[in-house]
Amino acid sequence: MLKMNNRILRDSFDRKLTDLRISLTDQCNFRCSYCMPKEIFGKDYQFLLKKELLSFEEIKLLSDAFINLGVEKLRLTGGEPLLRKNLPELIYELKALKTLKGENVEVTLTTNGFLLQQFTSSLKKSGLDRVTVSLDALDENIFQQMIGRKHSPKIVLSGIDAAIKEGLSVKVNMVVKKGVNHNQIIPMADYFKKRSIQLRFIEFMDVGNSNQWNSKHVLPSLEIIKLLHKKFGVTKKVRKTASEVAEVWSYSEGGTFGTISSVSKPFCKNCSRVRLSSDGLLYTCLFSSTGYNLKKFIRDAKFAQSDKESVKTKRLLVENFVQQIWARRSDRYSEQRLTGNSITSGQKIEMSYIGG
Repeated sequence: MLKMNNRILRDSFDRKLTDLRISLTDQCNFRCSYCMPKEIFGKDYQFLLKKELLSFEEIKLLSDAFINLGVEKLRLTGGEPLLRKNLPELIYELKALKTLKGENVEVTLTTNGFLLQQFTSSLKKSGLDRVTVSLDALDENIFQQMIGRKHSPKIVLSGIDAAIKEGLSVKVNMVVKKGVNHNQIIPMADYFKKRSIQLRFIEFMDVGNSNQWNSKHVLPSLEIIKLLHKKFGVTKKVRKTASEVAEVWSYSEGGTFGTISSVSKPFCKNCSRVRLSSDGLLYTCLFSSTGYNLKKFIRDAKFAQSDKESVKTKRLLVENFVQQIWARRSDRYSEQRLTGNSITSGQKIEMSYIGG
């Protein structure tokens, strides 16, 4: 008889599992150079069929299992998650799930913001805790260069304004690519500082195989901080938890910003995140080359017939499977990259499948 786990998991480096990132679709309406470059993901690229995506019922089942193993935060990503039909309904159902502490699980959404304005009301009503918007430039030409499309950043800014007006909590992520959009650091910081919205600067990472990553395009967070300190004056704040990916800083005149330094200052030792791709593969690292097929596991005939009347039994089967995976986890790709040691072999999963 299966037994309920009800304990926080630890991997081979004693890291807990507290965050699950779920990609809802591999499709996106942008072609950002660091994620889904247009040279690779052109009009002839074959995206997943609907039947290949996890259903909402399957996402809820898997989320429930992960929550019972200690997960406290669910982040919905893509591709572009707002392209997934009936998304607010999924969020509403996920928000009803309880953590081991008896609290409603935290559910957040990462989006490019292009469709945000038309969804703000339904997202707020669904119970969404926060929306994180990806925006890499205010300058229209640079913005278009970064996203590979002829859109205006004003559309994204309007979406952010609408979300704030609706009462949604908002953060903004900016991937900094040296030689492309690094001159947008100060304008972006000034714009969101004045609006009391936290902007987080992310170092250009070597996720996947198609973004033509080169270390010469990485602007270390330390250099970003120096620029911002010279302009505004900044001081470092204490992290809320060791597993937080962003270091948070305060401006001298009020407001905060964050830096995410996966390249220059890896945080592998405290990583508590796991990622579920849009086609149901579980990845224990952003830079993984292989995943574990949870979709195949839950769609297997034996699993489907294990106990037709008991969702709890199916959830426990998933928990046992995930527990074995996490116990073997030893990923520390960014630390190995920094030291020059041998790192993962083979093709790394593309960011568009697991949402960063």
